Amino acid sequence: MSVKDRDPLTGHQTTGHEWDGITELNTRVPRAVWIAIIVTHLWALAIWILLPAWPLVSSYTGGLLGLDQQDEVEAEILRAGLARGDWLSAIDQLPVAEIRADPELAARVAATAPALFGDNCAACHGAQATGGPGFPSLVDEAWLWGGDAEAVMETLRVGINAGHPDTRYAQMLAFGRDGILSRGEIRSVTGYVQSLSGAEIAPDTRAAGSAIFADNCASCHGAEGRGNTDIGAPDLTDAFWIHGGDATSIYRTIRDGRQGLMPAWEDRLSRTDRKMLTVYLQQLAGEGAP
Repeated sequence: MSVKDRDPLTGHQTTGHEWDGITELNTRVPRAVWIAIIVTHLWALAIWILLPAWPLVSSYTGGLLGLDQQDEVEAEILRAGLARGDWLSAIDQLPVAEIRADPELAARVAATAPALFGDNCAACHGAQATGGPGFPSLVDEAWLWGGDAEAVMETLRVGINAGHPDTRYAQMLAFGRDGILSRGEIRSVTGYVQSLSGAEIAPDTRAAGSAIFADNCASCHGAEGRGNTDIGAPDLTDAFWIHGGDATSIYRTIRDGRQGLMPAWEDRLSRTDRKMLTVYLQQLAGEGAP
């Protein structure tokens, strides 16, 4: 078939290709498609000229309009900062108790602090601040270093076992791994620790565990096992456990020891942000002490 042949029905020339009697037509591209192509290319050319577009060695073409999205974003951030300035200044200056007592400031914190918590704390403590294995809940009544505003602010500032020069240090010995206690002694003191929070154990096991506890554990956890917020030693008489309160978990904790880690936030979050987090955590925990 000749290329110059025309289809008798449409009048279009053929391409010269034919398959099983089906002829391929050399159909023209619709005018609307050409118009769209031309318009989009002209638009792209205009954008290249007017807006920042082409990379150079160490910069880029600025465009005739001189627009810079970085400048626009910085201006928006500045405007947002000015709009927040008044209430942020009040939060920075007022004590936590007064912030919580002020409905407007408390509402500002309730709207802002969850994002701070989600971005910086939720990875360890959970989205609802309920903690998990190895990470304490922040919504119960148990505070390793104290739940008053000053204690929470300081913990946020310096962290725990962190690189901050003023960091809080907490370390539980590995009584089994380091050969301080035998397996039988660990089992006895495990039973005694369970009894502190109400578990029923054999009297002889409790007596043996009590003596071991007094010699090895009371210096940090207290003679009655109620903990010490000055050194981050947890209360063993309540129902709140970081690593589990069953016999297996307690045995493992005593045998292998524990060491928590929390980053120091002084260089990452401003004092105002840390104060908002403190207010937020006390709101979650229902802790009202200033």
